[in-house]
Amino acid sequence: MPIEILDPIIIFLSIISGVIVGFSLGLIGGGGSVLAVPLLLYVVGVKDTHLAIGTSALAVGIIAGINILNHKKLGNVKIRKGLFFAIPGIAGTLLGAQLGLWTPSGNLLILFAGFMAIVGFLILKKNASKHEVTSGSSNLVLLKKNVSLSGFSVGVLAGYFGIGGGFLVVPTIMYSGGLNIIQAVGTSLVSVSSFGLTTAARYFVAGQADLIIAALLIIGGVMGGYFGLKTSEKIPKENLSKVFAVVLFAVAAYIVIRTATA
Repeated sequence: MPIEILDPIIIFLSIISGVIVGFSLGLIGGGGSVLAVPLLLYVVGVKDTHLAIGTSALAVGIIAGINILNHKKLGNVKIRKGLFFAIPGIAGTLLGAQLGLWTPSGNLLILFAGFMAIVGFLILKKNASKHEVTSGSSNLVLLKKNVSLSGFSVGVLAGYFGIGGGFLVVPTIMYSGGLNIIQAVGTSLVSVSSFGLTTAARYFVAGQADLIIAALLIIGGVMGGYFGLKTSEKIPKENLSKVFAVVLFAVAAYIVIRTATA
């Protein structure tokens, strides 16, 4: 059941958690939604992992939907290419969400910690090997053939862990669609929003989503995203990504220790 939200402290902590998630997303452009679940559990005080995942997914889906409008005004959203990735991904999301609901909360939390560590590793690896991919790439045809499978696979992860999956969607869309990084980020929001809302719908039907806390996260996320974007213009993103990866490793370790000693 949803936790009591009438307490002003819970309201404040929910908004602050949203600010942190939004700030992270605005700062490095992806991966920030991974922080939402541990923030809900250990800062806001949500008692169940499933409830935290369902609530996080709803907030992430709506925030991504809002950002689609902003990116579309700048011409950075290629709807057809976004849907080509998102449609098979939605099927994967439904499967992942159901698997997540079937997984006991304690086991799911440990798996989530492992997933956070993997995300941190991928972020560091991306910084260590930067290279441009254009529509003339010799591997582009093969990648286009695999995009449906990629969308399905990312959807499973998004549904299972209640994340947007933007850090996985962006490079896949960039490589398969021949988009530059800015277009890929904008277009990825079609998938991120679809995956988040699909996961949230499945968890809501199961009674595992808190609408009010999700709304507070969204309020904080919009504010945090604005300040994160402004800050990212002043600090090199490579350095920020390394710091963020370290944060993910630390939070993952905390989750494991906290769960093991509970």
